[in-house]
Amino acid sequence: MAQQTRDLSKWALLSIVASIVVIALKVAAWQLTGSVGLLSDAAESVVNLVAAVVAFFALRIAAKPADDDHNFGHVKSEYFSAVIEGVMIVVAAIVIIAVAVERLINPRELESVGIGLAVSVVASIVNAAVAWQLIRVGRRFRSLTLEADGKHLMTDVWTTAGVIAGVALVALTGWIVLDPVIAIVVAINIVFVGYRLIKRSMMGLMDAAIPEEERAKVDAVLDSFRTDGVDFHDVRTREAGHIRFVQLHMLVPGAWSVQEGHDLLEKVESQLHAQIEDVVPTIHLEPIEDPRSYESWRR
Repeated sequence: MAQQTRDLSKWALLSIVASIVVIALKVAAWQLTGSVGLLSDAAESVVNLVAAVVAFFALRIAAKPADDDHNFGHVKSEYFSAVIEGVMIVVAAIVIIAVAVERLINPRELESVGIGLAVSVVASIVNAAVAWQLIRVGRRFRSLTLEADGKHLMTDVWTTAGVIAGVALVALTGWIVLDPVIAIVVAINIVFVGYRLIKRSMMGLMDAAIPEEERAKVDAVLDSFRTDGVDFHDVRTREAGHIRFVQLHMLVPGAWSVQEGHDLLEKVESQLHAQIEDVVPTIHLEPIEDPRSYESWRR
């Protein structure tokens, strides 16, 4: 199964390069203006860089094939990366709030606002382009790590937009207090993004069932094979990274030969593979007449 060992780490390298460029631009914007909002924006980009490095190594590990110590592969390493990234998003938000509160207490005039905002806009464009690409690739290959990294960068885009708006309002109105206030509002939004990312990652580590739309495809395949003498029950699913695991009981007439049962099982597996990408089915064959065949695997 080539899909199970797909190496997506090159996309994390794109995120690393973009983060380095954006950090340089945002630090320059902060030094030009002295804005605490722009400083907090630069601080979040440093977190983006660290997260991208973590994502790179997580994707390299996830691409390793199954071995004697990890019989089902290494794809769950992506969940650990996403959890770390979610935590770092929350930490970045807390740092932003702390810096903004200090600036509320000790306000300071801004300088060279026009040039500073122009530099921030360029940084935001770079982030948006890379974020869009990472989210697209992450969804295409069902990589939570890439999707999380893309959403992290997109959060940075919205952060920058909010900060730019705040700094522009300060320049237009002279209300210095708007700079730290907007930084705090943006930071609160970032906390919710981090929380949702952590929650989704933890669900994966807890072997959550596959999405409903994919479970519906599984049920449709099984229904197409149901007859008076063939049935299925105790269907269970879970997902690990981009891989979907499906296990179930297939009940057939007890008078069938092993070959007949195996031939039908192969057809069912073939249809599951055709309908669901990267699926790993496990089918237990049992005689339909035996009451024990209807016992659940759940104990």
